[in-house]
Amino acid sequence: LLDEVGEMPLELQAKLLRVLQEKEIERIGGQQTLKVDVRIIAATNKNLEKEVAEGRFRLDLYYRLNVFPITLPSLRERKEDLPALAHYFVEHYNRKTGKKLQGVSEHVLARLMAYDWPGNIRELKHLIERGVLLCRGTILDEIALPIIARNEAEHAPGASNLKTIEENERDHIISVLRQCNGKIWGSGAAAEVLNIHPSTLKSRMKKLGIKKEYKF
Repeated sequence: LLDEVGEMPLELQAKLLRVLQEKEIERIGGQQTLKVDVRIIAATNKNLEKEVAEGRFRLDLYYRLNVFPITLPSLRERKEDLPALAHYFVEHYNRKTGKKLQGVSEHVLARLMAYDWPGNIRELKHLIERGVLLCRGTILDEIALPIIARNEAEHAPGASNLKTIEENERDHIISVLRQCNGKIWGSGAAAEVLNIHPSTLKSRMKKLGIKKEYKF
């Protein structure tokens, strides 16, 4: 799968076209030409016809890839799929984190259905990931609300001061670390309180900019 193929620079587009035409590749650092026989699935959220017209996408590559196009409507246009997608992502992150959440509460699901999802399925996926990470119970509940509240109040006075999900997650992790005197591993440590593996917590701390030397 070539995701976001519309973002590919023209130089790489030429190389991809050559692979599709010649069915040959050369490995980086190698000197031998290798035969390949592959089928390409390409995805994009851009209008490639428009990209071609504006010179940002090769016409010949467009015709090569546009053999059997499938157009998927955005999440806001098929909200009937949202409950199944939300529960799928909960199960996905259950497996990754070792948690055993049973799903999404009806209250949160109703709020998710009312949201317009400008970031499409990726936004839903990231929201559920953070929700699973921070949820202490067995049902994903209020953790989803900050981003939805921000969307509902985006035109209200002071809306710019609303925290993002990531900011809420960072504050929550720091709060737990303070309660645990900065202890990550072992009984009564932050990872145990958050019900996640210590390595997962350390990874989230790194991503959120919570330094090891942070004073808890």
